[in-house]
Amino acid sequence: MSFIETDEQQALRATVAQLAAKYNHLDYALAKHRAHEPLSELWHEAGQLGLLGVNLPVEYGGGGAGIYELSLVQEELSAQGAGLLLMVVSPAICGTIISRYGTDGQKGEWLPRLADGSSIMAFAITEPDAGSNSHRITTIAKRDGDDWVLNGRKIFISGVDQADAILVVARSEDAKTGTLRPALFIVPTDAAGLEAQAMEMDIVAADTQFTLFLDDLRLPGSALIGEPDAALMQLFAGLNPERIMGAALALGQGRYALDRAADYARERTVWNVPIGAHQGLSHPLAKCKIDVELAKLMMQKAAVLYDAGDEIAAAEAANMAKYAAAEAAISALDQSIQTHGGSGLTAEVGLASMLAMTRVSRVAPVSREMIFNYVAQHSLGLPRSY
Repeated sequence: MSFIETDEQQALRATVAQLAAKYNHLDYALAKHRAHEPLSELWHEAGQLGLLGVNLPVEYGGGGAGIYELSLVQEELSAQGAGLLLMVVSPAICGTIISRYGTDGQKGEWLPRLADGSSIMAFAITEPDAGSNSHRITTIAKRDGDDWVLNGRKIFISGVDQADAILVVARSEDAKTGTLRPALFIVPTDAAGLEAQAMEMDIVAADTQFTLFLDDLRLPGSALIGEPDAALMQLFAGLNPERIMGAALALGQGRYALDRAADYARERTVWNVPIGAHQGLSHPLAKCKIDVELAKLMMQKAAVLYDAGDEIAAAEAANMAKYAAAEAAISALDQSIQTHGGSGLTAEVGLASMLAMTRVSRVAPVSREMIFNYVAQHSLGLPRSY
């Protein structure tokens, strides 16, 4: 791993930063978030520029790069306050799983559209009683001739109203053993038997969360991703990119908050001295900067390991990166608001509107406590606690 990015990666950063400046937090994204409207214009232009599918195969219209480059795109967008939540889901999770395990027909139908952003695919794993524990999922898929019939319920599913399909994690019965095992299905959002209800959230966010009800939802055999026997491996193939991209989104939020704080601390003068000259402000901001940079290093490590095919090492690093980035982003935003004083809570400055969404990064896509469980068990070799 080199700490010096290639010329192509640096050029990609510059391209994304230029686009993000056009759709920045104060001039564009904030109004969309407050109106709970998706950042459609940004999504469309990013797709036209080939930024949404940089990790997808060239033969299907992607950039042929990796999760490192996709996380780079997310980080630079988020650093201007214009991060795209559905980048975590559509190209990173769904695109990765279909690229690895989809049939030729599934790849041909979906990857070009995910790459250029003309289609969005949501991802549904979380359930009311299971959370993200794939071993406790109760959404059941049963064979009926050549078809599959799904029944179950999902919760906190992002962007269903923007999506053409949802990658649903269900459980199918193993014909040999009778046990249930995870299986992945592409479900059109207009499928009969699927009902989506918007959830009311106390978050200023562009993307809506949904509860899904699957009631005798019938799918053709071609809706199943890959082979049933490889389902758990297929599922995990999408979760490392999810954590890396979640870290990138949080890192960008932290960078944005720090930039706003530093600009204000240089300009705001009290008693003829810029407030940034006082250690009571400069030291906390310096600590936030250090924490953001440390989290970024772990995110880069995770992305490099993942793109190199080292799934086990990537899983450890991805979990650590997601934890570190969330904590760094929350601290940076809090300190940025504190630096602004009372104005940090005004609608004009727009920082306080980011509080809930940034706080989400500590909970999703995997909670801080579950990351601690993972590190304790897999990194330290401690007994499993759950």
